[in-house]
Amino acid sequence: MTSAETSAAHFDTAPAEEPRRWSARRWLAPFAVALALLSAFLTFLVLTGLTRIEPTPEVVRSIYLINAATILLLVGIIVRELWQLILARRRGRAAARLHVQIVSLFSIVAVLPAVLVAIVANVTIERGLDRLFSGPTKQVIQNSLTIARAYMQDHAQLIRGDILGMANDIAHARPLYDQDRRTFREMLTASAGSRNLPGAMIIDKNTNILESADTGMRLAYSPPAPDFLSNVNENEPEIAVLPDASFVAAVIRLRAFNDTFLYVARPLDPNVVNQLKQTEVSVAEYAQIESRRLGIQVAFALMFAVIALTILMASVLIGLNFANSLVSPIRRLMNAAHTVSTGDLHVQVPVHQSEGDLAQLGETFNKMTQELRSQRDELVNASDLIDSRRRFIEAVLSSASAGIIGVDASGSVGILNRSAEKLIGHAESETLGHPLSDVLPELDEMMKAAREGTQRLVQGQITITRDGQERNLSVRVSAEKNQPHDSYIITLDDITELVSAQRTSAWGDVARRIAHEIKNPLTPIQLSAERIRRKFGKDITEAKDKQIFDQCTDTIVRQVDDIRRMVDEFSRFARMPKPVMEGEDVADTVRQAVFLMKVAHPEIDIEAEFKQDPLRAQFDRRLISQAVTNIVKNATEAIEQVPPEELGKGRIDVVVSREGDDVLIDVIDNGIGLPKVARSRLLEPYVTTRAKGTGLGLAIVGRVLEDHGGRIELKDASDFREGQRGAWMRMRFAISGQPAKTEGAEQASAAKNITKDITKDTVTGPAKEAAPETKEPAAETKEPAEKTNESTKIEASTGS
Repeated sequence: MTSAETSAAHFDTAPAEEPRRWSARRWLAPFAVALALLSAFLTFLVLTGLTRIEPTPEVVRSIYLINAATILLLVGIIVRELWQLILARRRGRAAARLHVQIVSLFSIVAVLPAVLVAIVANVTIERGLDRLFSGPTKQVIQNSLTIARAYMQDHAQLIRGDILGMANDIAHARPLYDQDRRTFREMLTASAGSRNLPGAMIIDKNTNILESADTGMRLAYSPPAPDFLSNVNENEPEIAVLPDASFVAAVIRLRAFNDTFLYVARPLDPNVVNQLKQTEVSVAEYAQIESRRLGIQVAFALMFAVIALTILMASVLIGLNFANSLVSPIRRLMNAAHTVSTGDLHVQVPVHQSEGDLAQLGETFNKMTQELRSQRDELVNASDLIDSRRRFIEAVLSSASAGIIGVDASGSVGILNRSAEKLIGHAESETLGHPLSDVLPELDEMMKAAREGTQRLVQGQITITRDGQERNLSVRVSAEKNQPHDSYIITLDDITELVSAQRTSAWGDVARRIAHEIKNPLTPIQLSAERIRRKFGKDITEAKDKQIFDQCTDTIVRQVDDIRRMVDEFSRFARMPKPVMEGEDVADTVRQAVFLMKVAHPEIDIEAEFKQDPLRAQFDRRLISQAVTNIVKNATEAIEQVPPEELGKGRIDVVVSREGDDVLIDVIDNGIGLPKVARSRLLEPYVTTRAKGTGLGLAIVGRVLEDHGGRIELKDASDFREGQRGAWMRMRFAISGQPAKTEGAEQASAAKNITKDITKDTVTGPAKEAAPETKEPAAETKEPAEKTNESTKIEASTGS
């Protein structure tokens, strides 16, 4: 155990809590709880109007401050207790975390019901108040008051017509009023009786009664105020509903009288008047409750908040006391466990039966340490043996050059070494635990044969494509079927370069033999044709025969030259010169090669771009220039295959740059493009898509780049510039000019020795029998190219 681990595992055996000073803090928590409850209760009483204290804004503000002070006091006590627990935990005291957990549990258990009750209560109050003050309820109350008042207004409208009629009668009886008061009084009484008006009187502007109708009904007289009479006119009476006096009255100025008014009254139904009064009182109370709605809600919210905090405080204190009863035995167990973690298995904890289940836990712990003492040595020995085997297996897997994959009975990958990661193109994190059929579906057939067959070893070869490159893998599947669960070990060997080297070496020997066999008779044939033309040409006199004779001899000479050029290509491929590495400027070399191609093809825009100029490197200037020329020439021929109406203007971009320790030469054209099928085979010798091509151009370029420690990459122009058609050829070689020593190169060297015996039996006949075989790979390559329905780029060297 490291020092850091020892420090982290240290437990302070001091008591969990220091002795409290009960003089001042003993009654602080109970006092705060009582004060909070009292504050909440008083808040509820005041805000709900159950006391004589009017809940004015000042009173409410004071209540809020008192409640805030009690809440802050509770929060302060809780924070202090929690801070003590945090300090104990930081100091590493035993059972400090247990204190926190128990207190937290008690707090949660106490607060959740309180919070839920508060939420339910608030929601209930909110919904009850919403329903009480909802539109329909409010409308019903307003309608009841409106109906009561409509009753009064109806009586007011009735008395309006009556007073207008009586005013007209009195105006006509004005002479009678001056001449015969008795008869006038009888007329007034008759007019009031006919209109069911128990009270009718004539008053002056000082509300003195001048005359009154004798209807036999006693009605308390409540004269209007003199100021009120000054606003009364002769055309429209003033009507007043007096619920307190239980009647409706009207007054109007009399015509033909001087400042004299008619005052009439009609009693109302006492029950209706009482209902009207109750309705108005109820509406007023309803409006008052609605205005105090927020205060009621706040009162309940504050009350529940204080109660919840009070319960929380009590729960914290109970939790602390309960935790103290658990700390002592648990602390002993923790200290003993710490001692065990240091390697001492002889520790025993004291057991007190009064501790109940914790005492049984201590006994179990003591038995456990005894068992651990007896088993530790066996486990240590077994662990050392397993660890040594594991390290050995990991060392073997990591150092193995072959890819190794372990697969369980369900077909999931369980083991993967670094070589296998590189071969299948998937990282270990993306492979482990995934089905092999998803990671490497090319192995499905061999895995099926391994599962269904009786042999423990299944061998074969597969071809996989990763990042646009085809790789040939030699596969061996070993089945372990004697275990409870079957398992399989798959070994992968990359033989891509071996296969390519075998083909290249074999075709090199074939080319050398073909060149030797064909080149020998070419000179005699050409000399013979020229001699025939010189000797017999002058003997032919007819112009027509002369023309045919010259045409035939010229054809022989020209075809011999074409055959000699092809033979030179074969010889050049078979005897590739060893590069002479010198310090040269790559940019200048490419610039000169591009210039020559621009002169040769003025109809095509050939542009060169240099990311770094000059770019010094070790390389053979002649061979690299030849490689660039070959690639650019292939690009020009690919552009020529595109119909003019589709092409527009032909363009070739040559970009020279540096990437790490490599030089990159990119050639991008807008020609016909590369085939989608069997693209990697275009780099093999004698593979071409042209009828007259030799298929050696890209093979020679590939050999040149391999001698410079590089390679050629075949891509689409759309990968370089989005939306562009054509091909993208990338030439890569090392700045140092030294080829990398890879396992594939060693295999290729061995392949050359292996294939020497193969090529001896490949070409044994004359040139006329060997020539058709050189065309066979080209025919095979044309077939997949035709399946893509695309014209492919011509790969050839200069003149190929």
